[in-house]
Amino acid sequence: MSREVNDHFGSAPLFVVVDTETNTIGIINNRDQHHSHGACSPLKALNIQQIDAVIVGGIGVGALSRLNQPGISVYRAQSQTVQENMALIMSKHLPELTRQVACGGHSQGGGCAH
Repeated sequence: MSREVNDHFGSAPLFVVVDTETNTIGIINNRDQHHSHGACSPLKALNIQQIDAVIVGGIGVGALSRLNQPGISVYRAQSQTVQENMALIMSKHLPELTRQVACGGHSQGGGCAH
């Protein structure tokens, strides 16, 4: 899968879903793509699918917390493509994101690592 990872979880137009047990790939259109800043609803965006982990280019603290609450792990992409990041997560080479390294905003010095 050569799709590129979007820099902002909440504004990604779609999500690629990989079932690692069946080796199947699906697409979820982001139903919450046009939310106001800071109001991302990740479970709505993911269409309430059964998701265990998410790989992101960048994500805000609020969305990260809302994903972590039901037990979804969030990892920072280390490569541009979904395929390369899947190989990295399967070999346990992707860092899990924490609130300390999530995006704090783009104004007033809150910058991100993306």
